Amino acid sequence: MNIVVNCPTHHAVMQGQQVTMSSREIAKLVDSRHSNVCVAIERLMNSGVIGGYAAMQYTHPQNGQTYHYYEVIKRDSYVIVAQLCPEFTARLVDRWQELENGQGLKLPQTLPEALRMAADLAEQKQRLSEELAIATPKAEFVDRYVMATGSMTFRQVAKLLNAKEPEFRLFLLDNHIMYRLNGTLTPYHQHIEAERFEVKTGTTNASNYAFSQARFTAKGVRWVGGLWAEHIAKGLMA
Repeated sequence: MNIVVNCPTHHAVMQGQQVTMSSREIAKLVDSRHSNVCVAIERLMNSGVIGGYAAMQYTHPQNGQTYHYYEVIKRDSYVIVAQLCPEFTARLVDRWQELENGQGLKLPQTLPEALRMAADLAEQKQRLSEELAIATPKAEFVDRYVMATGSMTFRQVAKLLNAKEPEFRLFLLDNHIMYRLNGTLTPYHQHIEAERFEVKTGTTNASNYAFSQARFTAKGVRWVGGLWAEHIAKGLMA
């Protein structure tokens, strides 16, 4: 489906682009304050769980004040709603079906056309279910990690993720998050620069042995937690 929705209040359809949903409509769907939805979006963007979006502006018709809002893609809207109010996820699915199926919907004129439409709707419902299966656990993980403070060791993070250490270690290596240096897991430099890790160095008192230990920062825990949750969700769907 190549449609874009691009209106400050509701949706206008333009051919050749992608459907989006505004943070204002999400707020209405989940019965939440729009400011709370924007905070959730900004937090998820900062942790790398959803894409980056530029804030857009609208003028409130009653008080004349200017506020900002976001237009987000379907996949990210699931993450946002699962973070805010998971119980309203079904309402979001219904709304997306209205947007994608209701705009320019042509009624079938023949039995083959009706059967084809029924098959298309079934396929779209299946895709929505699969996307939700990935988005919901990922948001749940982020909600847990956002409370993390301070830095954590590999073992502590694996325990927090309920991950088996060998499997989590392989995940970090395969995704070029960390590599082995003299038998020690070491983060790639770009992840240190992104403040996802901190490396502590020192020497032991007894033998004067120099050591180095990489620890996940709170930002790194949130980031890798989202990646791990998506990895697990995709594995369950495979």
